[in-house]
Amino acid sequence: MSKIFDVAVIGAGPGGYVAAIRLAQLGLETVCIDEWKNAKGKPALGGTCLNVGCIPSKALLESSENYERALHKFAAHGIKVSGVSLDVPTMIGRKDKIVDQLTGGIGMLFKKNKVTSVHGRGTLVAAGDTYRIEARDGAKSETIEAKHVIIATGSVPRALPFAPFDNDMILDNAGALALTEVPKRLGVIGAGVIGLEMGSVWKRLGSEVTILEALPGFLMAADEAVAREALKVFTKDQGLAIHTGVKVTGIKTVKKTLSVEYENAKGLAQKLDVDKLIVAIGRAPNTEGLGAAAVGLKMDDRGRVEVDGHCRTNLPNVYAIGDVVRGPMLAHKASEEGVMVAELIAGQKPHINLDTVPWVIYTSPEIAWVGKTEQELKAAGVAYKAGQFPFLANGRAKALGETAGFIKFLADARTDRILGVHMMGPYVSEMIAEAVVAMEFSASAEDIARIVHAHPSLSESIHEAALGVDKRTIHI
Repeated sequence: MSKIFDVAVIGAGPGGYVAAIRLAQLGLETVCIDEWKNAKGKPALGGTCLNVGCIPSKALLESSENYERALHKFAAHGIKVSGVSLDVPTMIGRKDKIVDQLTGGIGMLFKKNKVTSVHGRGTLVAAGDTYRIEARDGAKSETIEAKHVIIATGSVPRALPFAPFDNDMILDNAGALALTEVPKRLGVIGAGVIGLEMGSVWKRLGSEVTILEALPGFLMAADEAVAREALKVFTKDQGLAIHTGVKVTGIKTVKKTLSVEYENAKGLAQKLDVDKLIVAIGRAPNTEGLGAAAVGLKMDDRGRVEVDGHCRTNLPNVYAIGDVVRGPMLAHKASEEGVMVAELIAGQKPHINLDTVPWVIYTSPEIAWVGKTEQELKAAGVAYKAGQFPFLANGRAKALGETAGFIKFLADARTDRILGVHMMGPYVSEMIAEAVVAMEFSASAEDIARIVHAHPSLSESIHEAALGVDKRTIHI
């Protein structure tokens, strides 16, 4: 291309495509370069999140939960269902249709906002007054020139060094979302967000699921009270087998099955035979082929692009956002960083507060939190107060038949300022937003306790937990 763009965005995931649209809204000539192709070999915008991550996983979670409700929960409502059967290809087809609609929708948004979309892998090749980027798609390539660059290349799944992904028997997130039949025995390595969500999907659909986690405890990033309750629900109530403190030592193929060799928390040799294995041990920054060395782009020791608090790199007019930089690997964090950088380039003064980015795990019950955990406050020597309220005492939760879990507030002992909010229960992925807003406005637990919450609603549990900080809950 002979045209010099104001901004080139490399990557069209939730960070890159949002940044590109915001740039265009601000009147900047913008090009977005992306290499993703779907299973049919066609370009598909939206990155991992829309294609093989956030969106398709939620579609399968909903389908699997509906199947479980029909089998086990409708009877309590007086709804008698017989002859329930499972059609996995139709379930996968529904998921794929949702993905196609949303990825196609980004293309329409690009056209509406006049964002130029180029398919290919973006590589930085030269730096000067402007930056030159090669966009290569197989044998075809074109050179793009821009005054500013936003790197939004996302992340890729980490593989075990002795067991690469084949997405036939050893599956990454994409393979876990594309199974066309229910495996009799499913192994999952990693009890993080992806491992728990995918494990719970296939457990509900009939798999015998075993999860192996290297960390000595379960969900160690979450508040300890939430992690304890979640472990009890997932194992005793739902039947997931979860082993922590595990060291996987080898994987062997035996006919059409896999034999996973590992040491348990006591160091004893164990073996797990499975038909399929999901490896969900984390994700790595996607910087291979980016051309960082060619232009002097500084990386850290974990392979991420080094940035400051406003996502500026060491190169003038070059920014990086999302999974490729420090901070949580979350789609919503990437999107907000994209908006921030777009507005910075346009001369505005935006910011993002990484301390109030919410976390959500879409299991059933859901888990969500924002801010500090109780164990973090203890370790830092911060004096705090806590309030907690169970969904078992909430009328709406009882009507839903979903009473597992609770809401917990942590507030500064002196000022009452909210330091963290932790939730496990029905639809807490939606309710966590109230806590985020409260923390962004430096609210106190008393502020939430004084707000009128609708009755009957799940959000009344937020109200009661806030009251609990001063030991004045009403309904327990």
